[in-house]
Amino acid sequence: MTELTCREMTDFLADYLDGTLAPPERRLFDEHLAECPDCIAYLRSYAETIRLARETREADALPAGVPEDFVRAILAARCGTKGAT
Repeated sequence: MTELTCREMTDFLADYLDGTLAPPERRLFDEHLAECPDCIAYLRSYAETIRLARETREADALPAGVPEDFVRAILAARCGTKGAT
């Protein structure tokens, strides 16, 4: 592999962000980012999504003021049922 396409670059995002990308692929990844502002934006968006997901998962409770009916509706939709109680 001599260079990465934008599509190929997305296959390495998780490994790149967690620092487990092998050195040869890391070099190709960095070279691609140096020349592709769209992939830089995509990487930033991906990293922010991961950060927000972790933050949400680590939260102990829902934010104040979230109606219980709303929570039940979301849970019912996730389970594919109507009106979870």
